[in-house]
Amino acid sequence: METLLDLARDPAAWAALATLVAMEIVLGIDNLIFISILTNKLPAETREKARRIGIGLALILRLGLLATIAIIVALTEPVFTILGKGISWRDIILIAGGAFLVWKATREIHQHVVPEPEHDETSTLARAVPSFAAAIGQILILDLVFSIDSIITAVGMTDHVPIMFVAVIAAVTVMLFAATPLANFINANPTIVMLALAFLIMIGMTLIADGLGHHVPKGYIYTAMAFSTAVEALNMVARRRREKARGQTPAH
Repeated sequence: METLLDLARDPAAWAALATLVAMEIVLGIDNLIFISILTNKLPAETREKARRIGIGLALILRLGLLATIAIIVALTEPVFTILGKGISWRDIILIAGGAFLVWKATREIHQHVVPEPEHDETSTLARAVPSFAAAIGQILILDLVFSIDSIITAVGMTDHVPIMFVAVIAAVTVMLFAATPLANFINANPTIVMLALAFLIMIGMTLIADGLGHHVPKGYIYTAMAFSTAVEALNMVARRRREKARGQTPAH
């Protein structure tokens, strides 16, 4: 208790907490995009439940990993070497998670781009719509990858575990409230789906590169995402204005 009170009176601790919360929220965007796209493929009546369960599991998983932080930090120790490069368990998890993300996003893009035969509508629907359990399982896989990455990043920013706990709880709470509005926005704007899937491929490739020892600064990734989103927002405004103008044009 005395330690917590000392932290509460320390301005540096509050600054570290604010920085860590902001970082956790930014890192959570990747996870949130994946959850939004995946749950939008479920029946409408189960989407909200899947998002809440998925994000709830993310919170439990991250808090559980924080409780074993010594083990998480040890994951950065090399376990074998390939071509002179030490590969740790963290690298393996990042490479596997990145590969899964690239595969999943590419598969989703294929389903959007390549039309399915009309006579195979039933089997197409079965392939396109995952089961509730399958969706939760896929969310949990990516939760694990993003959780390990964010916690190892947090360890590099502060030595105080209570600050990490508060930051994780705050960030996941923001994700919980933002999940449904983001999913509804993506669902209402089909062109955003393709952009979000492209983001997931970029994020997946970044995870693979990081696992192979080629670190890409997160600022570059999120700047590119913000710029692409701004361009698409301008396209959406332009399309709506054109549609409105066509609707107001008097018939001849």
